[in-house]
Amino acid sequence: MIYCKAGQRKHRVAEEYLATHEVRTGVFLILAAKAPASVWEVRRSPSSGVIGTIAKKTAYVNHYSFHIIDPQWGHVTIKMSGHPPFPAQVILNGHEHVAARARAAGIGFAKEGNCFTEIADPQGLARVADALSQPAAIGRLGQVCDRWIYTACLCFGLDLAEQGMSWFRYSYTVYQAEYSRNLLFRSGAQMEDLFDRVIDRTRSRLDIPALRTLFGLKNRPHHNRAAGPPAQEIVIENSQYGLTWFRIRFGLLQCKAYTKGEHVLRFEATVHNTRELRCRRGIDNFPQIITALAGITGRFATALDCADIAFIADGFLDDLPLPSRLGATRTGGIDLNKPRIRAALSAALALASAPHGFTIAEHATKVRALTHHNGYTARQAAYDLRKLRGKGLAAKPGRTRRYHIPPEAARTIAALLALRDQVIAPILAGIRSPRRGRKPAHWTRIDRDYETLRTGMQALFHDLGITPATAAA
Repeated sequence: MIYCKAGQRKHRVAEEYLATHEVRTGVFLILAAKAPASVWEVRRSPSSGVIGTIAKKTAYVNHYSFHIIDPQWGHVTIKMSGHPPFPAQVILNGHEHVAARARAAGIGFAKEGNCFTEIADPQGLARVADALSQPAAIGRLGQVCDRWIYTACLCFGLDLAEQGMSWFRYSYTVYQAEYSRNLLFRSGAQMEDLFDRVIDRTRSRLDIPALRTLFGLKNRPHHNRAAGPPAQEIVIENSQYGLTWFRIRFGLLQCKAYTKGEHVLRFEATVHNTRELRCRRGIDNFPQIITALAGITGRFATALDCADIAFIADGFLDDLPLPSRLGATRTGGIDLNKPRIRAALSAALALASAPHGFTIAEHATKVRALTHHNGYTARQAAYDLRKLRGKGLAAKPGRTRRYHIPPEAARTIAALLALRDQVIAPILAGIRSPRRGRKPAHWTRIDRDYETLRTGMQALFHDLGITPATAAA
């Protein structure tokens, strides 16, 4: 039993204990700390001892984190308040359950933390992992909670006899959940190159709010380095090189992509309050919650792919400025030369990975954030979104008020913005200077492509009779 101080990370204490001790099945560590909780304040009569008033309030009381080793779920944590009605939080790791089932099935694998880095039978492991989202998983979750919460945790507040007399029972609710999808690469260098290119292209198109390189190193350490192993800050959490990740957050929903280990690229969806998924929160609805998170993860990966690899169909540029019809309503065309329509397209692409779509107000807010211009109103956003719907670049299914960007539309929008802002504008700007200036400090492949285009376009403009200089009168 350890009493923790304010701000101390309890899971780190448990991890350090597990790393230095051999533990068996059952409770191996109890951590106590103050935390707010709902408690009942009871006042009794001084003379007769009869209860006079009962008031419910929030106070800082002792919470006890029971760290348990379960044979099927591995490391299980149950955090319980020391005051009635003894609210409890159960923390489970599905990867540990999948690992235990895979060992029982004879599937070979290697793990790094909560990630499978090497798998002998990927299809077999996928079948084991998919079983967690099936209705049968409800019983397994209820069993592991009941197995420990009454006999290992609640017994310190109510013994088994008192539990039987009072019929004290817990009703379980899924509050937080996480779903991840891993891509395994044979070559770690190929994975890093691919992921870096995806980040460079999508962080400006999808408005990625967070882009970080963990632990600060860019280069992969070599095994034959004369100085020995990497510095200590690089090997924290078993990392062998700098981990690059970025995330998109929508309220209490979060999508994240990052590298894990040397050969794993992970896409992850996390919900910090399952009310955001707009479904029931009881444990009986656990398969629906995981299915919703799996759909969010799939749409997130699709949005990254569509923003990364853009495409414009034949004849689309000719049809873009022409008016179109949306039902019985005639809508205007899309003129890419207008900054307002380009801002509307950029905002729609930035919101393409929103889990539940986006509203007109959210689109207007995103346009104002991108342009730093507060004059863009919700009425203008509704008109611009109507134009996008007329061209098939946005959809509003059924009678809902939320807009969605289909995958192919996201590819088209990304291509239009890249063509206007990253191809035509830089080339025209570079044509005006016949000589290249000072070579930049960081000369990337895209810089070389721009320089090749600049010199080639100068000859093409000369042959076509186009000159960047002002003709003499």
